[in-house]
Amino acid sequence: MPDAAANAWEESFVADIRAHGGRPSEGPLKGHPILFMWSVGKKSGERRRSILTYSRDGDAFVVAGSKGGSPTDPLWVANVEAHPRVTIEVANQTFEADGQVFAEGPERDRLWRQHVAELPWFGKYEEQTSRTIPTVRLVPVAK
Repeated sequence: MPDAAANAWEESFVADIRAHGGRPSEGPLKGHPILFMWSVGKKSGERRRSILTYSRDGDAFVVAGSKGGSPTDPLWVANVEAHPRVTIEVANQTFEADGQVFAEGPERDRLWRQHVAELPWFGKYEEQTSRTIPTVRLVPVAK
């Protein structure tokens, strides 16, 4: 059963982000660019929300499967691999996007370097784990 206090904190965090155009007004992520992504669970088939810090690559949004430097990828990475069409909310605008996971290779490396240049604390996550942290490009779907 989910922890009620954690759920209440998360909903308060989401409300703060929405009230401030996509950037939290307090806490350790104050002012950072945050998006919400809904993916379909690889195993469950259920819709799942992830709260992610992002950088930009042209018109696309880039998120990293850092999981705070843990030894495993966050579950949402496998969800996007299995079901690439996601819904994202950025700065109070919601739209569909196609996700592409880059687990290795030159495009992953380029996106990772760019992501760390914009959000330097992500570099620490790479030092905390032996795995290669995947990057995910979320490309908005034209209406």
